[in-house]
Amino acid sequence: MQGRDEVYSEKIRAGKRTYFFDVRETRSNDFYITITESKRKFNSPGYDKHKIFLYKEDFNKFLSSLEKTIDFVKAELMPDYDYDEFDRQHDDYADDEYEGSYLAEARYAEEDEPADSEKTESLSTRWED
Repeated sequence: MQGRDEVYSEKIRAGKRTYFFDVRETRSNDFYITITESKRKFNSPGYDKHKIFLYKEDFNKFLSSLEKTIDFVKAELMPDYDYDEFDRQHDDYADDEYEGSYLAEARYAEEDEPADSEKTESLSTRWED
């Protein structure tokens, strides 16, 4: 991985999607989070995956905005919805073939990760534009 070490990983299965929250270390001993959504392709083999790179200077803003957004949906838009329904379904859901295939397809392909020099523009800078 050329100096980029995975320090921690958390996986969430969500129906036909899987989310990965990974802490990675840069060559300069800094840390960032990648959030990856993986979903099987419908008409061809393989998976669609989308990544977000989240840097330490943006953690608080990101978490605060995510919590506010989720709270708004739960309280204002869908207050009567049973959000625990999917947790109960997840307990019955097992798709080891999906998990194994995803990992086998090099979930952290080198070309998906920015070089250290590309990390200087933070999300907070982009949000302010």
